[in-house]
Amino acid sequence: MNRLAVVTGASSGIGRELARVLAANGFDLVVAAEDEGIAAIAGEIGAQAVRVDLATPEGVEALAAALPRTPDVLALNAGIVVGGEEFTRDDLDAHLRLVDLNVRSVVHLARLVGAGMAARGRGRILITASIVAAMPGPYQATYNASKSFVQSFALALRDELADRGVSVTSLMPGPTDTNIFARAGMLDTPLGGSRFKADPADVAQQAFDALMAGKQRVVTASPAMKLAGLGSRLLPDAVKGRINRLVVKPRR
Repeated sequence: MNRLAVVTGASSGIGRELARVLAANGFDLVVAAEDEGIAAIAGEIGAQAVRVDLATPEGVEALAAALPRTPDVLALNAGIVVGGEEFTRDDLDAHLRLVDLNVRSVVHLARLVGAGMAARGRGRILITASIVAAMPGPYQATYNASKSFVQSFALALRDELADRGVSVTSLMPGPTDTNIFARAGMLDTPLGGSRFKADPADVAQQAFDALMAGKQRVVTASPAMKLAGLGSRLLPDAVKGRINRLVVKPRR
């Protein structure tokens, strides 16, 4: 029996490339997303597709119920961005949905699936955070905060599960060439419109290598972005917030 992997947010971007890498390395796959594009990647790699809205508790529980067995790998990658506008002027429901998907679903699925891994004494969990996890996020306040939460959550789980045979790896991508900015309506921002984004296939390969090596985290970004991320640890939060404002505030 082949090892089983589960990838959320697998219909496009980093999630789709993660599914391809895992399939190429001999894993059986369950792939999940809310849109109809999930059927295409499932057909391509011979995976089981589960079309669910993970921003709802019912969607999370439906995915967990659809799993044929406790997986060997759980890649918690589903997420959205809401940005380009001041928080107090923006659509509150959109921000609450972001919290439900980026944060709540990660906690919920990690609990449902991670408990089985811990009981069995074997498993690997990949949680997609971001290089912005340590940066306040004006004009995308809830997104940066959500990534800060899951980054901290991943590190805590890693420590708790270390003696249970389960490793947890945090994926911290920099700007990546996916449709996440278009879906968020942020193509008119310096960041969203930038041509200097990472290839999601490269990000996925680096994430897979780090996951299988049991590493604590992997930063997938250009050398310049990695240097900026390292440097940001030394900057005051107010300065980091101002930098974020400059790259995500619309040009209009």
